[in-house]
Amino acid sequence: MPPPRILSIAGSDSSGGAGIQADIKTITVLGGYAMSAITAITAQNTLGVSAAQMLSPELVAAQIDACVGDIGVDAIKIGMLGSPAIAAVVAERIATLAVPVVFDPVMVASSGAALADAETIAAFERLMQLATLTTPNVAELAALGGHEGMIARGVTYLAKGGDGTSERIEDVLVIPGEEPLVMAGTRIHTRHTHGTGCTLSSAIATYLAKGVPLPEAVDRARLFVRSALRAAPGFGAGNGPLGHAEARG
Repeated sequence: MPPPRILSIAGSDSSGGAGIQADIKTITVLGGYAMSAITAITAQNTLGVSAAQMLSPELVAAQIDACVGDIGVDAIKIGMLGSPAIAAVVAERIATLAVPVVFDPVMVASSGAALADAETIAAFERLMQLATLTTPNVAELAALGGHEGMIARGVTYLAKGGDGTSERIEDVLVIPGEEPLVMAGTRIHTRHTHGTGCTLSSAIATYLAKGVPLPEAVDRARLFVRSALRAAPGFGAGNGPLGHAEARG
């Protein structure tokens, strides 16, 4: 059997810890075939984002069409979008594809740099409706109206708890019509957390492409991230990257 084909639609991280680079590493380690549609080019490292250039919506759409039209696709991960126009064209494209979609509503980088303005965040609405799963962190969940706001939308989402302060981290999977599923773990104390959200969402997409049921895909992806946190190589003076190559699902 050929590997599942995963398309990551996200920004490029020049330091390799997050974004497209983290997605490609994750998908490859987990046995998938990684493709990309780059939405923005950033100059960043473990200390923060120093520059960013958004690509045109037309070029983003062309990348998606080139991958889907020839290689095909079994699952999609969506990360940093950068502009409302890009969000709109991505929604237009994925609406025609009957594959799992994991949407990581990236608003702020681990370093604290803003990666989405208010208009772009407003454009997330259609993507959340189209996605199989949306994966907000603590701050993103608050910006989207909290659990009440997400439940009112009627979408499936994973409320990530890693950005909280508790020693017990709880990730809550909410599927409309079902009881919330709490997945908990003890906090791993490390400053090397750059790209955890990207890694988690691309891992979930890869498992879904393999036919793994959503709750199990989320649980296995969480274990992969925890393994990658423990395997972090220790690079950089700030929020360092994970150890993708050494991690195990």
